[in-house]
Amino acid sequence: MSVEDRTCLVTGASRGIGRGIAKDLGEQGAEVIVNYRSSEAEAHEVKEEINEGPGEAVLAQADVANLDEVEAMYDAVSDEFGGIDVLVNNAGITVDTKFEEMTREDWDRVMDVNLGGVFNCTKVCFDDIRAADEGRLINVSSVVGQQGNYGQANYATTKSGLFGFTRTIALEIASEGSTANCVAPGFVETDMLADVPERVQENILKRIPLDRFAQVDDVAGIVSFLASEDSSYMTGQILGVNGGMEW
Repeated sequence: MSVEDRTCLVTGASRGIGRGIAKDLGEQGAEVIVNYRSSEAEAHEVKEEINEGPGEAVLAQADVANLDEVEAMYDAVSDEFGGIDVLVNNAGITVDTKFEEMTREDWDRVMDVNLGGVFNCTKVCFDDIRAADEGRLINVSSVVGQQGNYGQANYATTKSGLFGFTRTIALEIASEGSTANCVAPGFVETDMLADVPERVQENILKRIPLDRFAQVDDVAGIVSFLASEDSSYMTGQILGVNGGMEW
């Protein structure tokens, strides 16, 4: 399962799942573009860790919700590495509240990043992925997009929207031998989960047959598989990495 010398752009790669994905790809010898919006110090740490191993990394600051910034990021990294072989759309935010209290601003903020950012990055990298030798589009969704979740109408909507987007792009790039797939993690031990009250975490854990939360590496390994040649006959799929949670 090799991604050696493949150029991989990972959005939201300074923290959480994106950080783990970027590091895992780097450990396998990939050229990794570490995108971040504001967590510059953390992004530098990721870059340094990758560059200490077989991979190579550069930083790429951009707010994925801003198309102009995404285009500028693409131009900069293209000068460094050339075309993008693998795009991992991971960047996302939450603005949680019950729907009756949710404002249009709360709704739009999440839509702009979680779906608008995916559109922007995919649009800018689309020709590269389609033209690459087995290009890869990998979208990071969530079990919340499959099940829904109390207080997350905006977030759940964006994450379920990625399913239709992934399947459509898979059809549109299949003739070139490139693929599009989606990973839907369950509840992962990140800063986001740490902010959830302990009693709520306990209730979530009761719904997970494997009786544990996911580690970042559980998700990163699946993404690296999808980025590799080993997944060449898999496209348009939604991979649940959720410990057996039903949906």
